[in-house]
Order: sequence, then C-alpha cells, then structure tokens
Amino acid sequence: MADDVWAKLLHAGMNLTMADLPMAECGHRPRMQKPWYPLEMVRAVATVWLFAGLRQDEIRRLRVGCIRWQREELAVQSTGETLPPNSVCMLAVPTNKTSPAYTKPVDPLLGHAVTAWEKVRPAQPAALDAKTGEMVHYIFSYRGQRIGTLYLNETIIPVLCRKAGVPEHDARGRITSHRARSTLATQLYNAKDGMSLFELMEWLGHRSPSATQHYAKITPTKLAKAYADADYFKRNVRTIDVLIDRNAILSGDAAQGKPWQYYDLGHGLCTYNFFEQCPHRMACAKCTFYLPKGATATLLEEGKVNLHRMQQEIKLTDDERSAVDDGIEALTKLAERLAAVPAPDGHTRDQLVQLTSPREVDLSAPG
Repeated sequence: MADDVWAKLLHAGMNLTMADLPMAECGHRPRMQKPWYPLEMVRAVATVWLFAGLRQDEIRRLRVGCIRWQREELAVQSTGETLPPNSVCMLAVPTNKTSPAYTKPVDPLLGHAVTAWEKVRPAQPAALDAKTGEMVHYIFSYRGQRIGTLYLNETIIPVLCRKAGVPEHDARGRITSHRARSTLATQLYNAKDGMSLFELMEWLGHRSPSATQHYAKITPTKLAKAYADADYFKRNVRTIDVLIDRNAILSGDAAQGKPWQYYDLGHGLCTYNFFEQCPHRMACAKCTFYLPKGATATLLEEGKVNLHRMQQEIKLTDDERSAVDDGIEALTKLAERLAAVPAPDGHTRDQLVQLTSPREVDLSAPG
C-alpha cells in the first residue's frame, strides 16, 4: 500500500473506539445494539494485522500466551547497547504452511494491545488446531468460537478504512488481509537500516529467500538513495580550492602574464592557469609553476590579505580515478607513466631527477 494510506490505517487502528465498531441487535432486546466482539479484542486483532506481518490463518490461530516480553536487560553484542527490561516484545507464531512454529520480534504496541485483551478475555473452551492436531486456547476466541475466515477482510479492514477515510480499493485492487504482510515486508526492507533479505525471510517465516524476494520490493526512494550513495558523479569529479589574487587582476599584472590564481594541492600551490588540463595533477613534476608548501614564495602568497578563496571541480581521468580509489600503487604507476611527459614549463621528471628538494620560485618571473 502507499505510504500515506498505510500511515492513516495505522493511526486508525491505534485509535479505535466503540463508535467505530459494527453493531448487532440483541436477540431479546431488538432496539438495543452492541458490538459482537469487545473493543479490546477488536483493537488487538487490528493491531496484529497492522504490525505482525502474518497471514490470515496465522492470526486466527494465535494462542493465549503468544506474547512474551524480555524481562531482563538485554546486551546487544554488535552495538554494545543495553536494552532495558520490557523493551523487546516477542510473538509466538504457530506452525504454518512454510515453517514450523517460531518466535519473532514485534512492535511493543502489538504486545500491549494483545495483553490488554488477554486480561479481560473471558475463559473459553479449548479447540482443535487442525494443522497440529492439538487442543489449544485461541487468543481471538469469544463465545466459544474463534474469529471467522472472513472477519479480517469483511469487518476489520472496512472498519479501519472508514476510520482512516481511505477507500477499500487502491491502484492494486482491494485492500485484503495479505496486503498488510506485503506492505510491512517492503517497509522493513527499505528502512534506513533495513533488514537484509535473509533477516526478512526469518521474520516472515519463509522457507527460502526466493519466496521473500517477492515481498522485498525496492522503493523509488531507497533506489534514489542507493544511486546517490554510489557517488557516480562525485567519483569522477574532485573539488579543489583555488586562491584568486584580486590585486593582480586589478593592477593589470595578470594581463602581463603574472600569476593571479593558485590551485591548492595540499602539498603546494600550482600557478598554471590551465591546471584542469595538466596531466601531472596527481604526480607533479615540480615544474616552475609549482610552489611547494613551506617555501618562502608560498608563504608570501598565502599571506596576502586580498586573496579570494573559491572551489573548482576538476574532472578526473581514468588513471587519476584509479589512483584515488586504489592508493599508492596506482599513484606510483601513474607517476612512472608521466616520467617522460613534459610539464607545462617544458621540463620532464627525468630532467629533474637530480633534484632532492623543491626549488624556490621567483614570483617576478613570467608565468
């Protein structure tokens, strides 16, 4: 179901009142009407449908005592957290068509609703569970009979839809009991820290993940986030700080070929105006355009009061992206391939191989 419709149904289920229930005439008092089932029982059935992700038959066959609370503090080894007592609610699910009986965590709201009904539930006779051959006490049993096979589709869901102000049909068709199970599975899979496919398989009581895949639909929102997290664009682009010397521009020095913008490489500055086209960006050949950090010329430039700092995006080549992703080995290979490639000032790394330390650069020199 759509998120907005589901949210309205959840709110309706949490706020059911006596006035929302269908009324039946009392046989000995034709003018007197009252609901067939107590409000606490209807609330419990609605809450289980909304929060448990169970099949209709599993809801009808839930037994008295199906809710269990974690009564002691629970340490979560993966996070180091400690959960306080009664913060974890477990639901015992009966044997079904794909798995034996099992227990799974559910929202405490479900536990409170079922417990509230269990406290006022009149004593009922045991009934046969046709799947197991046992005589059991069904939690949703009243007047000696458990709820019928049509109760969810014909009573509970219409009541919730009227309360929520939503139609009983949507783009996918009629809202039936199984729609809650598929909606819950989709939301649990697409949550911010959602369940994995195998965790969801266990929670739904499936025998194999192939059955769970039918429910594990990826929502457009999660798909968009996954695409954003992949950083396809950012992986191919890097942002670099650029220092703009406004004095050099206003005084006309820039027009005379003197440096007016400086690309901050972290380890130094580059004064080459076409830095984004330079093949040595990731393996600088220490050409005359390069000002190493700590050099007098660099300190003088960074100390200017009329500098304007901006950022520029530089598109990476395949070799540069490999160096960013794979680290030192890829960077070394890139440097080796550039050894004989001239830097913007015409020198190659081979010609400067004897240099043991960065050279100071005379800023008064052209370029």
